Amino acid sequence: MSRNRWLPNQHGAWAMLAVPFATGVFLGSPRWAHFPLLAAWLLGYIAAFHAQQWLRLRRISRNPKAPRRHVRPALVFGAAFAVCGLPLAVLHPWLVAAAACAAPFVAANTYYAWRNNERALLNGLLAVVPACGMLLVALHLGGGTWADGWRPALACLLYFGGTVPYVKTMIRERDSRAYYRGSVAYHGVALVAAAFLTPWLALPFAAYLARAALLPGRGLKVAVVGAVEVICSVALLVTVLLT
Repeated sequence: MSRNRWLPNQHGAWAMLAVPFATGVFLGSPRWAHFPLLAAWLLGYIAAFHAQQWLRLRRISRNPKAPRRHVRPALVFGAAFAVCGLPLAVLHPWLVAAAACAAPFVAANTYYAWRNNERALLNGLLAVVPACGMLLVALHLGGGTWADGWRPALACLLYFGGTVPYVKTMIRERDSRAYYRGSVAYHGVALVAAAFLTPWLALPFAAYLARAALLPGRGLKVAVVGAVEVICSVALLVTVLLT
């Protein structure tokens, strides 16, 4: 099996997985325990992806080999997740409660996968919530508190929530005026909300609004869209850490 079949093809998810986590680490005190936590986080995501694809293809594919190719990656990554995650759960039992909070969102994403409707707007928005919640988990593991983390977590939620409709206006829904108007309206509201969190966040969120308003319809390649989002994600990380 090729590497492309082992790693998820949802390239835009990696920034969403990494930026809130890194923000939580550096807002608190980086510790060695963050390494197995990061490994468990990424391995759990990949295992869940393959399990969801297995369910989806079992339902819709006439080729019995199609779902079967996801079994081995799901088992391998699931076992690796357990190796990294179980010792952490023993040392830090509160991580079990954090995982329980994420479980309903994972279950909803699994349901959308089973229905072969992974591209649904709500499904994307639901996936953003536990990813941004990892900021609080990483922060608490580093000795931080809820008071330290809720504003940065909300800033991440505002940004990554906006990427869901925005990316659709660039690719799958590029001809939809309703999606375009909805994306621009969301980014306008997000700008105001971010400015209330801290005025410094108005700077990157103004840029996010500008890109949501100006870039759709310009025929940008997918790679360029991805590169812009990487820059936007880094800008959010830097702004949150500095402020």
